[in-house]
Amino acid sequence: MTYPGQGGQWPPNDPYGQGQGQPQGYPQQGGYPQQGYPQTGPQPAQPGYPQTGPQPTQQYGYPQQQYGGAYGHQEPPRKSRKGVIIGVVVAVVLAAAGVGGAVFFLNRGSSVAAGAQDPTSAATNLVTAIGQGDVAGVLTGLAPAERDLMSALNSQTTEELVRLEIYKPGVDPNKMTGFELKAENLKFDDAAAEKVNDRITITKLIGGTVTITSDMSQLPYTEEFIEAAFPRGMDARPQTETVDIAKEVADNGGEPIRIATVNVDGEWYPSLFYTLADYALLAENLEWPKQAIPANGADSPGDAVRQLADAAMAADLERVIELLPPDEMGVLHDVGPVLVEQAGQLDPAPARIVNLVTETADVDGGTKVLLKELEVEADGQTVRITKDGECYAAEVQGERQQLCADDLAAEIGGQGMPPEVEKALTGLVKGMMANTGVVTVEVDGKWYVSPIRSLTDVMVTALQSLEAEDVRALLEMANG
Repeated sequence: MTYPGQGGQWPPNDPYGQGQGQPQGYPQQGGYPQQGYPQTGPQPAQPGYPQTGPQPTQQYGYPQQQYGGAYGHQEPPRKSRKGVIIGVVVAVVLAAAGVGGAVFFLNRGSSVAAGAQDPTSAATNLVTAIGQGDVAGVLTGLAPAERDLMSALNSQTTEELVRLEIYKPGVDPNKMTGFELKAENLKFDDAAAEKVNDRITITKLIGGTVTITSDMSQLPYTEEFIEAAFPRGMDARPQTETVDIAKEVADNGGEPIRIATVNVDGEWYPSLFYTLADYALLAENLEWPKQAIPANGADSPGDAVRQLADAAMAADLERVIELLPPDEMGVLHDVGPVLVEQAGQLDPAPARIVNLVTETADVDGGTKVLLKELEVEADGQTVRITKDGECYAAEVQGERQQLCADDLAAEIGGQGMPPEVEKALTGLVKGMMANTGVVTVEVDGKWYVSPIRSLTDVMVTALQSLEAEDVRALLEMANG
């Protein structure tokens, strides 16, 4: 049994398609509702959020050969190194386009969360809303923190993808395109539902059918982007498959499909994060902890980043989790005691932060913390890194070296780089060096580091550093 448009099989105990291999160069489609968290480079198949849309592959310049000698002692040719850089740039654009397709149906955050009276109804409502193409129902049916994250991502990426002429003008974020799911006669085993605690219940789906149809031709890509990204043509034939839930459950030894639901302010919501965590625990034969790691934030955005950095270098995993948002990363707080126990005694880094100076900038949904100065002491030596606009300088034992965006872009481009590609790389490098930071959020008067918002901000920053002609130039370079 395969997903439409995919080469891997669907394990019934893994409804979100985690950990499945994917043939290189083939757009991933279909499946259950996709997360939409961006990946800014070529990613191996791994447990986590399923990938959708055109994904970066070896054809975008990633060298496939292994460099000879133990541990890669033989230097790779310069052309291959340049190909890696171009590939990373193109991967950002294509991953963003894929993410945009995945979350295209999400509302821009204008909806108010609408939960259900019980866990089974919450899980059923989500699947039903997707099947009916009900955008507001899909968005508001998710746990509020997840809804807000996906709304922010959708708002930012849609705007940038239209500006970069990847999406057509006038894209309607309230309509699903390229993906349809029809659920019929869904049956849950209410008696077998697992109540983890008063806030978390794992529902068990045991029957019904789900018909999945994917059609890449319905995604809102411009003709110019399609021609540049798929010079040999894009396989846009609609593909449909019907999954019999009862048969899949039977083939999996009677194990039902698990959908985690969470209670927020007296209403139940299905949760993608908690579902993934539940499957991860199940795979390791571990149980949900009885107690969570409580949130314990900092007094300012800069303090939150400093304290998390100190905790990470000290290998204090519990403190790291305390500094994560209790709403967005509530799942890590709940599963945290197991993570700490499984990690065991970790060795701290052989270095410590002596000084950290930061500045802040407002971003959608939070505050971004940007580096100004960093001093790290290791092995009796102090390394001082300072940032000045588009330049970084490092000082070690009185010796100073500076690297600016123009220098790095020229180094990446090398000899013979077409002017339009050099322009694109220079703009990208300048934007990333000047604006990459860590996003923090405020919850109940305390500040926390948001890993997901930080990652998505990197992608958005990359997109904001490009122009439409840059995208075309990079794609032509990659496919040339």
